[in-house]
Amino acid sequence: MKVLAADGISTKGIELLEKEFEVVVKEKISHEELLSIIPEFDALMVRSASKVTADVIERAEKLKIIGRAGVGVDNIDIPAATARGIIVINSPGGNTIAATEHTMAMMLAMSRHIPIANETLQKGEWNRKKYVGVELRGKTLGVVGMGRIGSGVAKRALAFDMNVIAYDPYINEERAKSLGVRVGSLDDVIAEADFITVHMPLTPETKGMISMEQMKKMKKGVRLVNCARGGIIDEADLAQAVKEGIVAGAAIDVFTSEPIPADHPLLGIPGIILTPHLGASTVEAQIGVSVDVSEGILAALKGEPVSTAVNMAPVSPQVMKVIGPYLNLAERIGGTVCSLAEGPIKSVEITYNGEITEVNTGLLSTAVIKGMLNPIMESEVNYVNAPGFAKERNIKITETKIKEAESFSNLITVKAKAKDKEVSVQGTLFGDEGRIVRINKFRVDVDPHARILICPHINRPGIIGTVGSIMGAANINISGMQVGKADVEGTNLMVLTIDDDIPADILAKVKEVDGIFDAKLVNFYAI
Repeated sequence: MKVLAADGISTKGIELLEKEFEVVVKEKISHEELLSIIPEFDALMVRSASKVTADVIERAEKLKIIGRAGVGVDNIDIPAATARGIIVINSPGGNTIAATEHTMAMMLAMSRHIPIANETLQKGEWNRKKYVGVELRGKTLGVVGMGRIGSGVAKRALAFDMNVIAYDPYINEERAKSLGVRVGSLDDVIAEADFITVHMPLTPETKGMISMEQMKKMKKGVRLVNCARGGIIDEADLAQAVKEGIVAGAAIDVFTSEPIPADHPLLGIPGIILTPHLGASTVEAQIGVSVDVSEGILAALKGEPVSTAVNMAPVSPQVMKVIGPYLNLAERIGGTVCSLAEGPIKSVEITYNGEITEVNTGLLSTAVIKGMLNPIMESEVNYVNAPGFAKERNIKITETKIKEAESFSNLITVKAKAKDKEVSVQGTLFGDEGRIVRINKFRVDVDPHARILICPHINRPGIIGTVGSIMGAANINISGMQVGKADVEGTNLMVLTIDDDIPADILAKVKEVDGIFDAKLVNFYAI
């Protein structure tokens, strides 16, 4: 078998592969050359430079696995690879330490004015009084997102004698206690922290989650760090907040557009430290991702399971024929449960009714977990790592099969228990189309659209029309509406399928409507 290693893969990983296979190394390769030579290879290793597009995959007659030496897989057409039965793997943990340590380095450099002190000293200036810093000891660090990197930062901050308050919608108290951190809301973090570091994925919900509105509520002298994803902290607002003294300083490694333009708002502002996306740029991290991916390729070419696959785990054609149409529905049921749970989920019970119980539904349960965790995890959740992520967060998953089905030939029911709330969502197929047919006690018939808005409300005239008017005035299109009734007279559930994103201020207006109990936006783009 032959392996193609492109884009300057670390030699440590290549050496592992060379013990078993023929390896062709291409430090740089054009798209045309990749198209030309890919038919002869069984495995392909890339970093970010090579684009493994559908036309490359179509010509890859022997290809069994594509390995991305890093986390992001945006340069690989995963649906095309999956359709051809090609495994795609990455290295989700290979750069965890590098990103964690870079976050700490940015925090220390910012608190002690190290970059500007070095720069001025190199110019012959001696400004000890001008660059008096602050200590980390005794300060409160707010960690927004407690995935692998966020947890690693919290651990190191505790070693600096910092107090740590963490915001993560789905970390439970047991997990937080084991990490030695206190859990609070995002508002708690904003109000109490002296330093705030973000470690969330970039989704429509997290984009701009820290903007001028939040910065004005922060403690005087607060300092912000972003080594996660560009755009979580609003860059223009941050620049203005530092200029006005609302924020004392910032350290930013990631940006909404990279490389940044010459007129970027964060450039040239005293108190802001910038690095060119160096979070994973260590010798050890580059070796780590190379070795991780090489080990995955070795396993795959030997027919062994691969734990870092980002596309679907192998399933027999017979089972896939039965469960395949339900996978997207299962993910969206999980995403709906996530949005409605309002806090750390402790347990999830997945029940299958009907003919679907005759096959292995394990992958469907994984799809539910994937849909539930993807909107809130820093790392991409896939069909392989979803159960592990749930276990890390001490979420108990149970699966039950009941052959009998009352209203539908097949039914998926997901019940999630949070701290003070239980949420239940049911779904089935109408033909080939997935439908959510019950939300808690309300019977509905909802197409799990790109976005759905869920509003429990009093059953009286004018409420639905008022919500529609708010949407219309904001130029937000409603493509469908369902009203579900419960056994308790006078209580209904309005579910709107929405074509456009709903800004936070518009969602707040909906919640303020007299007779509306709550309004939850489920954004399936984040799942």
